[in-house]
Amino acid sequence: MPNVTVALFAEDVAHEEFLSAMLDRLVAEPGGRATLDVRTSRGGHGRAMEEFRLWQRAVAHGVVALPHLVIVARDANCENWSQVRTDIQRSVRPGRLPPVVVACPDPYVEKWYMADPESFAQAVGAAPKLVRRKCHPGRYKQLLLQAIRNGGHVPRLGGIEFTREIVQAMDLYRAGQSEPSLRAFLNDGRAQIRQILNRP
Repeated sequence: MPNVTVALFAEDVAHEEFLSAMLDRLVAEPGGRATLDVRTSRGGHGRAMEEFRLWQRAVAHGVVALPHLVIVARDANCENWSQVRTDIQRSVRPGRLPPVVVACPDPYVEKWYMADPESFAQAVGAAPKLVRRKCHPGRYKQLLLQAIRNGGHVPRLGGIEFTREIVQAMDLYRAGQSEPSLRAFLNDGRAQIRQILNRP
């Protein structure tokens, strides 16, 4: 089974858990296996971007081993997610870097967890409440916690302890239709993974 090595720069553990589970699924689809190297998943998007800049400098000096793929993840935080994604892509230095895929949940990663309410209910036991887009930072965390409690569980880790079950149950087409920022990540990620696995 071919292996795809991935370096992850993420702003928090919720991103790390979601993207780890999703990468396993996306790489397994064409028959591969993902090995994830979490470079950062604490300290917010400022730290993630700083670590990414420092890592690129180390790559330029030839002092780090290159993965097959890099993922940079940060919430849009109620900014235009497409613009945030473009800004991150522009921060990629020219040179010998592997492909970089941006994960930019709009507005927060918890929305991606709840992108497919039907499958979420199969995994957790209750569907999340659907609301119009809100920019309150804690709103989606509370909706995720409430859905998990409604499913009869005690969310001791803020809901992320159910990430694997949620991602495995998720209908990716339906989730992508619901969340355009997730669809952009899935499309980019799948395209890069296919290219990596098809190389001789």
